[in-house]
Order: sequence, then C-alpha cells, then structure tokens
Amino acid sequence: MSKERDTQRERGDSQAYLEKKKFFDGLLTVYGRKPVLEALQDKSTNIHRLHLAESNKSTEILDDIIRIAKAKGAEILYHSRNELSRISKNSSQDQGVAADLICRGFQTYDNFLQTNSDRKFTLLALDGISNPQNLGMIIRSACAGNIDGILLPQQGNAQIDPLVIKASAGTVFRAPILRCKNLTDALKEFKTAGATICSLSSHAKTTLKEFTPDKACIYVLGNETEGVSKEVSQLCNESIRIPMNNGVESLNVAVTAALIAFR
Repeated sequence: MSKERDTQRERGDSQAYLEKKKFFDGLLTVYGRKPVLEALQDKSTNIHRLHLAESNKSTEILDDIIRIAKAKGAEILYHSRNELSRISKNSSQDQGVAADLICRGFQTYDNFLQTNSDRKFTLLALDGISNPQNLGMIIRSACAGNIDGILLPQQGNAQIDPLVIKASAGTVFRAPILRCKNLTDALKEFKTAGATICSLSSHAKTTLKEFTPDKACIYVLGNETEGVSKEVSQLCNESIRIPMNNGVESLNVAVTAALIAFR
C-alpha cells in the first residue's frame, strides 16, 4: 500500500512539473519601459510578474506600469540591477523594467504536435531570420493569415525584443509561436509524424499557387542572405517557387511569408 501511494505521489509530482513547465514555456519576457507599458495596455495580454530594479526612481511611466500591472493581478518583484539584467538578458536596454507576459499563442512545438497530430495544419519554420523587423512582419502576417503556427528556434534567429514587437504591431502577443531549441531536431519530429517539409527555390518546377499539399505542411523560410541552411534543406521533401517578372530574382522574406499566409 505504501509503495502504491509513493507511485501515485510520483505521478502527481511529474504531472505538476509538466503543467508548471507548460505554463512557463508560454511566457514572454518583455523589457524596457515603453515596450512594457504598451504590452500591458494591450487588452489581449495578461501578466504573470512585473520585475523592477530597486534603484528605479518614480516617474509617470513607471507609475502607469505598476498601476496596470496591479490591475491585471501581477506579482511585482524588486531586484538589484544585476538580478534584473539576468531576467531581461539586456541590461543596456531594460531601463530597470521587465515583465513576464502570458501569451495565449505561445507553446512548445512538441506540445503542438501532440495535440494536432491528426490535423492538416500549416506552419512557417524560421531558419536564421536575423533581422528583427523581418521577424516582426512575418509574425504579423502569420497571425493575420492562415497559419497555424510559427516554429521559432532559440538558436540562430532574432529573438523577440522591442524592435520585433514594434514591427509586429503588437500581434506577437497573440501569435501562434511554437518554441524549439533546434529547428533541425523539431522538423525531424514533424516529418516522422507525417508532415511535408517544403522549401522555396527559384529552380522548383511547382509554383506556390499550384502546390496543394494533402497533409500537414511546413514552409521553411531561410536567412535573408544565405537562404535555408544545408541541414534543414536536406530534410525538405518538397520545393516550390514564386513566379517573378521583370528580372526580379527574389522577394523579401517577410513578403514571402505574407504570400504563403494568404495563399
């Protein structure tokens, strides 16, 4: 009986850990006074914690941030400057303020795959998108269009910062962001689950308009100058092109994302 109780307790602990991990995977940390204020003013955002430097002096914008955070039920914590810089990961621009936002569209890719394995979903996978403005515009188009998720790896891409938030026009707070550590590993799992991995190439025979996948599909968008990496390219089992006129060789990656999102 004791052994059975121990087993049940371990299962409960494991489930509690998974639920806690899932919650924190859905958080987005925003830093800087104006970005935090604008994020809190967005009706679609909820806040888990507001982090403030103990050295902050009272100002109108800080008072507004604290007032809205309290109204949204946030936990407010005060830190030394060094402690706050470890939270924001950008001590030169955090201005003594960071906020952990609860974003309804944020989750890990494996959680998405587990709950959508039987769906014909459409994803964008970002492979080395280094320009924050491009990343923000891609997020905006995907959020507005017919995209079920954006695979955003922690490695090799611009990360969500005030520039990305501004370029996304605030849509990042409700966009379907799927987090992963490494894009290649994530795509392998999606491919094993039956998804089509599709790259874009000017040499492809099939055009975007002609391409009609009969199962889940992931469109890979590569780096602004280098394109899709070799490792990711080797995983692709489909290739399409966007027809160009007047000698134009390629489009901006954010424009390409918009065409896919509204195809």
